[in-house]
Amino acid sequence: RRPRSLFDVSNIYRVPLMMMEQNLHTMLLQRLRMGPFATKGVDYTTVEDPTPLEESEVISDWIKLADSVDEPESECVIAVVGKYVDQGDAYLSVVKALTHAAIATKQRLRLQWIEASSLNPEEDEVRDTETKKESWDLLKNSDGVVVPGGFGIRGLEGKISAIEYCRKNNVPFLGICLGMQAAVIEYCRNVLGIEKAHSAEFIDELVHDVEDAVIFMPEGDRERMGGTMRLGARETILKEDSRARKLYGKEKVMERHRHRYEVNPALVSKLEEAGLRFVGRNTDSSGERMEVCELNDSNHPYFLAAQFHPEFTSRPELPNPLFLGLLQSCKEIISRKEDTPLVA
Repeated sequence: RRPRSLFDVSNIYRVPLMMMEQNLHTMLLQRLRMGPFATKGVDYTTVEDPTPLEESEVISDWIKLADSVDEPESECVIAVVGKYVDQGDAYLSVVKALTHAAIATKQRLRLQWIEASSLNPEEDEVRDTETKKESWDLLKNSDGVVVPGGFGIRGLEGKISAIEYCRKNNVPFLGICLGMQAAVIEYCRNVLGIEKAHSAEFIDELVHDVEDAVIFMPEGDRERMGGTMRLGARETILKEDSRARKLYGKEKVMERHRHRYEVNPALVSKLEEAGLRFVGRNTDSSGERMEVCELNDSNHPYFLAAQFHPEFTSRPELPNPLFLGLLQSCKEIISRKEDTPLVA
């Protein structure tokens, strides 16, 4: 029995279910000479359904996933504050990770794309006051904010402004790679009072171990750029009492990296004394890396940032814990708002 047609379905996760209903899995076994078809000369017409997938737990879970997409319980608006928002595929992995988390929390995901430069009132590149107002309105009307990774100084101040808004107004926030570095710079400036705090990637004349919140990694090579990044999967050890540890459900996690700069370890003790906890660290031959930072649950509903890229390990049936935590926090806040009676 061959597939007769591939027609439109309500969401992409129903496509494999539709193909399974038309017996594609049996056709593949036949073509690859697997299972009951491995023996030469077997009569293909005698094998009705050698793989009862409909009864498997995998397919049962996949059907629930597809149903969750079609039957969301609420809507969640996430603002993505980045530099490359005009490039459709630039943040595709982030979009997919957010989508996976939205499915798991039974929410309809709506994304608001905000060009980071438009959030900086002193940014020369954006002279249109109306554009700035529209961007800030989008940010303020979002349920949560993601500041993803990137390269170059353009838009950095806008990202810092967005992070400051999230921190002060209890808006769920997730920072990734440069997004974490921007969060540390923001905290240095506005909480520790280091007005000129910045990244050594962009500013050379910074007071050593005072203003250089982000520094070049010691094993890096400033002259030879090719092949000098800290790349690939690295182990991160999470503190027991942290939000990140609760989300992952284990002490050690492997996540993928892509960076040359890192949080300055010399400032970590001051930052932690002021409330920004570095709950994920990596210890290797070159020294201790700051991998995850967060604010306590009592101080913020969800303020968390990672030096690694959690979006790379997210899957439809297994969303990355950091994205899942963000969407869960957003849903809880939305639910509380809906349950709060209006005051006349």
